[in-house]
Amino acid sequence: MTIYEKIESHRLVPVVALNNVSDALNLADALIAGGLPVAEITFRTSAAEESIRIISKERPDMLVGAGTVTKIEQVAAAADAGAKFIVTPGFSKKITEAAIKQGLPVFPGVCTPTEIMQTLEYDLPVLKFFPASQYGGLKTIKALNGPFPNIRFMPTGGINKDNLAEYLNYSGVTACGGSWMVGSKLIGEGKFGEITQLTKEAVELIAGLSKN
Repeated sequence: MTIYEKIESHRLVPVVALNNVSDALNLADALIAGGLPVAEITFRTSAAEESIRIISKERPDMLVGAGTVTKIEQVAAAADAGAKFIVTPGFSKKITEAAIKQGLPVFPGVCTPTEIMQTLEYDLPVLKFFPASQYGGLKTIKALNGPFPNIRFMPTGGINKDNLAEYLNYSGVTACGGSWMVGSKLIGEGKFGEITQLTKEAVELIAGLSKN
C-alpha cells in the first residue's frame, strides 16, 4: 500500500508533541498496543527529530511522519530521521517541492479555495484541512469539495472522540488528525496505559463505522 492508503486504512493520525526523547518508544508502544501504529511527531519541540529517528529504527512497523514542518531544512532533517510523510500547517511551495524531491508524501495545510488551487499543480490526493473547527469544520470541507471534487481532506484541529465519526462518515475525508489520546499532559505524566485505552476506544469507534 502507498502511504496515503495506509493512512486511510487507519482513518486517524495521532498528532504528537514530544518534549523528551525518552518518551518516544513508550508513546509508540502505547499506540501500537491500542491498535493504531501511526503517529505524526510535530516539530513543535526540539525532541521531534531524534524521536522520529528512534521510533523509525526501533519500531519499523510504526508509520511515523513529521508534522508542523514550517522550514525547508526540517524536511531534510525529517527524511534523514526516517519520517515516512510530511505534514505542514499551511501551504508552502518550497516545502512542498522539497518533500516531493525527497520522495515523501506531503499533506499541506489549507483552509481556503485559493490555497487549494496553489496545490493543484502538484497533484496531491490529500490535503490537511487546518484548523478544522475554527474554519467551519465539515460544512466547509463539503463546500470546498464542490469546486474540488477530486481532493480529499485530513481535517485536524478540534477533532475529538465526539465529532470523529461525523468527519469520517463523509467520503471527502480520508482520515483525521487528533491529539486527544496523546495529550502532552498524559505523556508528561507517563500515563501510557491511559493513552493505550483512549486509542483503543478510538479504534473501536472507527471499526464500528466501517461496519455500518
